[in-house]
Amino acid sequence: MTIELHNNVYYEGEGIPVVLVHGFPVDHRMWNECADALKTTAAEHGMKQFPIWAPDMPGAGEGPIPSDENSGGKDTDGAFPNGLDRMADAYVDLLHAAGYDKAIWVGLSMGGYLILDIQRLHPEAVAALALCDTKAAADSEKMRAKRITIAKECESTGTHEPVMGFAAATPEDSTIKQSDAYREQFTAWINEQPAEGIAWRERMAAGRPDLNDVLSTITAPVAVICGDKDPSSPPSVMAPIADAMTATSTDMTVVFDCGHFSAYEHPQAVADALLALVRRVQ
Repeated sequence: MTIELHNNVYYEGEGIPVVLVHGFPVDHRMWNECADALKTTAAEHGMKQFPIWAPDMPGAGEGPIPSDENSGGKDTDGAFPNGLDRMADAYVDLLHAAGYDKAIWVGLSMGGYLILDIQRLHPEAVAALALCDTKAAADSEKMRAKRITIAKECESTGTHEPVMGFAAATPEDSTIKQSDAYREQFTAWINEQPAEGIAWRERMAAGRPDLNDVLSTITAPVAVICGDKDPSSPPSVMAPIADAMTATSTDMTVVFDCGHFSAYEHPQAVADALLALVRRVQ
């Protein structure tokens, strides 16, 4: 009873893999430009090519949608209380199946929940962590209920409408998020996701545990990255996360004129921060 993943290998190489974990409600493609920038910049610094992967989460892209049983069962409200743990196990299993003991785990938004859970369950598999535009806290009761409502609507109607707000912008958003190119790209990516897969990820996120206690246990090197105009994980949210990691050294990067999907909006800036992290452990 395991969760299956679809891995996307950007580059093969030597050394510790960099595993890029995408955000919601898109798939691994949000990392395309950042992965290319990371490879190119590493080469410019005379580094040997290291593996760069970006698996699709369950229900994202080509990621199979797990059964309720393989997700660990549902709570009475429909959330998956064990879904994040099962997914964390699957990512580490993927790493081990490829012959590696550790990875540099990079998680953006929902991907950040995953890599913190990997740290909680499999700290021996963590060479370094990069937390991008994310948080450690569990959902509030209101947010949990909202996720379940969205999941039910997506499942029953096949709609993507409840999450299309990720493709919309306000006057307070970054320049790139307000662009037609951003709106068109994220609209296309969201519409290409299976509605049932969006629902699975919402149920998984709704049931996830609070991970704040994990922060003080981290001893591997950490990078914290966020956009200054991120509406949900701005510097005021990310700086306390960095401060809570008292057992390690943490480098924090604030990307200016940048929203929630920093790796898409400013791929080079994020790649530079990631390369600095890679150089600490490779």
